[in-house]
Amino acid sequence: MWSYLISRLSYGLLVLLLVTVIVSSIVYLSPVDPTRLTFGQRMDDATVALKRQQLGLDQPYHHQVLNYIIDVSPIVIGSHKVWKEGYSGRYLSIGSILIGIKKPFLRESYQSGRSVSAIIMGAFPNTLYLTLLAISLAIFLGISLGIFAALYKGTWIDHTIIFTCTLGYSVPSYVTAIVLGVVFGYYLRDLTGLNIQGSLFELNDMGDDIVVLKNLLLPAIALGIRPVSIVAQLMRSSMLQVIDEKHVLMAKAKGLTPLQVVRSHVLRNALNPVVTALSGWFASLLAGAFFVEFIFNFKGLGFVTVNALLNYDIPVVLGALLFTSSLFILINIAVDIMYAAIDPRIKLKA
Repeated sequence: MWSYLISRLSYGLLVLLLVTVIVSSIVYLSPVDPTRLTFGQRMDDATVALKRQQLGLDQPYHHQVLNYIIDVSPIVIGSHKVWKEGYSGRYLSIGSILIGIKKPFLRESYQSGRSVSAIIMGAFPNTLYLTLLAISLAIFLGISLGIFAALYKGTWIDHTIIFTCTLGYSVPSYVTAIVLGVVFGYYLRDLTGLNIQGSLFELNDMGDDIVVLKNLLLPAIALGIRPVSIVAQLMRSSMLQVIDEKHVLMAKAKGLTPLQVVRSHVLRNALNPVVTALSGWFASLLAGAFFVEFIFNFKGLGFVTVNALLNYDIPVVLGALLFTSSLFILINIAVDIMYAAIDPRIKLKA
């Protein structure tokens, strides 16, 4: 188990290193000047040049990439100049060599001057709540539709569910978000009471933060339709496969009701591939929430990242991508462990 974890975490760190190098190289090689976006086009050249020097944007791009890798790395080895003011950790000096352990330093936003870590931690809970609601929708609605489709195989119920699931999976989440927002948040607003845009936490007339739960509904539906479709089709296929097995036929021969057969002999065996799909989709929903959040003006991690891209706020973009990549790696490791716990035939090997 421990050898497996060490192996997977090592591969994960390699993936993060590659993501950092590739994405930061693309960003730093871009012809867009973030200092011009920060100050405006009418700012004098001397002020812009000074700001570029402060941000390190006047250096060759490979130096910028290397400096960013050092900033986000938890281990620092080098001269004393490597240890920056924004680092949080401890270091040991051995002659002219410094060895330190620190928290990853994601720098500060070019636009607001706030810590990127604070920006991400402030926005991520909204994305997490949205993702949990969307995955809950996929669990309950997807599994239920899959069971009904399998039990009524070949009937109009089965055909309707398959057609609806195929349509739901084929339409991108951002298109679904636009349609839901326009129909239920604009044209039918008087009937539904839903907002076309809004976040989980809003300011009231007194300037206080209030929780607006209804603003979760439309983004969660837009984000959850695709996993609902996948889970329903997986559940249907898995159910049809398990129903024909000998132990299920034996249970039917004993006179058990269809509900008892499904609950005691079919459902648990049919859930294995569904659990794997749901675990993988949870990570995918965190990334898929980017455009859905931006469409609904839902101020989560996706909204912050897309807004940073539009303003060319390099530290926020890189920090959000690294944070999301780390989540993907950790969730995939957790899925492997959970799947091995569910199915004793699977052994974890390094």
